[in-house]
Amino acid sequence: MARQTGTQTTRARELRRAMTDAEKALWRWLRDSEGMGTRFRRQRPIGHYVVDFVSLDARLVVELDGGHHDDPDVRAYDEDRTQFLEDRGFRVVRFQNDVVLRDPREVAEAIAGLAKEAPLPQAWERDG
Repeated sequence: MARQTGTQTTRARELRRAMTDAEKALWRWLRDSEGMGTRFRRQRPIGHYVVDFVSLDARLVVELDGGHHDDPDVRAYDEDRTQFLEDRGFRVVRFQNDVVLRDPREVAEAIAGLAKEAPLPQAWERDG
């Protein structure tokens, strides 16, 4: 894992303190994720991005998207971000906030299923 700058770490801490309702709802299920056979972390810097949730062992990134992700500029940014993460061996899965708020347990169960799949066979040390 690449060394994180103070700015990234500070930003991640700010995001943890200001989690959205959907992030809070899902985190209630994921924070006990060791029962899934992995551990999830929230608002974790990876390279120059801060991801919503990540299991480093499963190489799985979970992103929650609100309505602003429908904007073409935001969509393009998300695609670049996903490519960056996939190039470093992560699988990226996205859920809409309203889906998470409607049934966070179902979303957490879907994530647990993905986390049990084998990680992508790519170079793990290229996270920076």
